[in-house]
Amino acid sequence: MSAISQHLRYQFSAPNAVHHEAEITIVADGLTGSSAIFRMSRSSPGRYAKHEFGKNVYNVMAYSAAGKPLKVDKDDADVYRVTGHKGTVKLTYTLFGNYADGTYASIDISGYHLNMPASFMWVKGLEAAPITIQFAVPVASWKIATQLKSTSDPLTFTAPNLQYFMDAPTKVGNLHWREWTVTNTDNKPYKFRLALEAEGTEASIDSFTEKVKQIVIAAKNVFGELPAYDYGTYTFIASINPFVHGDGMEHRNSTMITIPADFDGSDDLLGVFAHEFFHCWNVERIRPKSLEPFNFEKSNMSGALWVAEGFTQYYGSLLQVRAGVMHDSDFISNMSGLVNAKTNTPGGQLYTPIENSQRAVFVDAGVSIDRTNYPNMFTSYYSYGGAIALALDLELRNRFNKSQDDVMKELWKKHGKTEVPYTIPDVQNALAAVTNVSYANDFFKKYVYGHEAIDYKKLFAAAGYSINPANAGKASLGRVNFDSTENGLTISRNTIRNTPLYNAGLDVDDILVDVDGKRLKGITTVNEIIAKHKIGDKIVLTYLHRNNPIKTTITLTEDPWIKIEKIAKGTSDKQEQLSTRWMKGS
Repeated sequence: MSAISQHLRYQFSAPNAVHHEAEITIVADGLTGSSAIFRMSRSSPGRYAKHEFGKNVYNVMAYSAAGKPLKVDKDDADVYRVTGHKGTVKLTYTLFGNYADGTYASIDISGYHLNMPASFMWVKGLEAAPITIQFAVPVASWKIATQLKSTSDPLTFTAPNLQYFMDAPTKVGNLHWREWTVTNTDNKPYKFRLALEAEGTEASIDSFTEKVKQIVIAAKNVFGELPAYDYGTYTFIASINPFVHGDGMEHRNSTMITIPADFDGSDDLLGVFAHEFFHCWNVERIRPKSLEPFNFEKSNMSGALWVAEGFTQYYGSLLQVRAGVMHDSDFISNMSGLVNAKTNTPGGQLYTPIENSQRAVFVDAGVSIDRTNYPNMFTSYYSYGGAIALALDLELRNRFNKSQDDVMKELWKKHGKTEVPYTIPDVQNALAAVTNVSYANDFFKKYVYGHEAIDYKKLFAAAGYSINPANAGKASLGRVNFDSTENGLTISRNTIRNTPLYNAGLDVDDILVDVDGKRLKGITTVNEIIAKHKIGDKIVLTYLHRNNPIKTTITLTEDPWIKIEKIAKGTSDKQEQLSTRWMKGS
């Protein structure tokens, strides 16, 4: 049977939504061979770890085109082999979903929240086949938000192939709907939609939509144009209510945003909108070669997430300040966080951004119950990459009269608009095109293939800012997490290398009972004790290690954490101009 006749038809209904169950039917046409392999995905676009979606699938049954039951065998826990077919198989199963975020699925009487890899089986060998899906809704007024192509039937949608289908999250329910049009640089209009699940007044939603519009324009200005959205539309699918779990997931022509809060229309909600929208250029079209094609059967490792996620993290804040929905002071506070991530964490000090990116398969909501040493060997590629983008932006503006925007435009021209996936050397070439080969080689050697310290003091001074200790002159035990217990203060997370407690041999689960001769009564007590000492003081503490009391001496240090502050007076016109161009986008 030819590939032309291959087709997948899905039907989705939820007669038992009150208990978070859906019933799904797949009709696969054009099957060849003696058996058909149906499977659930183990990973999802925008996530890099495995998630084992098959755990929520059961009651799997198969039938022939004539309705005759077919044999179903399990090749693996989430892989089903159907034999005895004659080119067509109808497969049915029950899906449980009760976790609304960007990765999983939720079925509820209030609506359906579907990440496709978490919801729908697919057929091995039919990855290129066109797909049709039809939804059954219990309430006629419910709307469906998705990047799938619409049809004449408002409940039926299509996708050209499996990759597009799996990248198309879908929200079904009582949605507030806003639409507007943005004319691209080539005069082609694109439709933007906000599909919002939230309790809010029409006026507050209108006001919030206007802010989202400003973010869209700020992002467009970075690249000089919008992407060519498939089917002419980009959709913000957003749930802002206490019943979802915090997440934001990028997709080619949409994003799925979940914020567990009451909707108030405030600017504080916009960060995830800015981040995810920037992704429709950076990662969806400016795409790492290491993520192509996305493999739904395993984790997807990439050494380029410091670009794909990290540069996006930087621009998430920058777009907000440029759009006028974030104060300059809040933006600078966010930049302090990026600098601290690179400068004051072991992952930033000792490992490259490539190495930290490659660990995403373990940390990106990956499932495990054993303990790790991440605090001492991993720094988020979001923050690490953001810190690199920040350093580049300031240095390019000061040394070359260029900016990180120019680097993004170069990546867009060579790899985004053309949709030619990039390698890390390609990113280096983009930087060289904006600056010169020598500078790009040196930067990548030090900060991408290496992990040298970045001189942020010099970079920020050029923009009229100073970098200062966050807690100047104050003695510290180091950044440590405690839980108060009846025995004392339990260290709840790994101590950090080169901090007083780490150097003294204390670690997670050790219990501080006495500091400087004083019995601890809580976190407030230890803070009061340390506040009476100076940097460099030695103090005695007693702690329990697996119920064994140990006495040791530690040396107090200054907290290395920094803050960035505007130089109060004496800045030059050049410094002020650089700062203004940076935050205003010129």
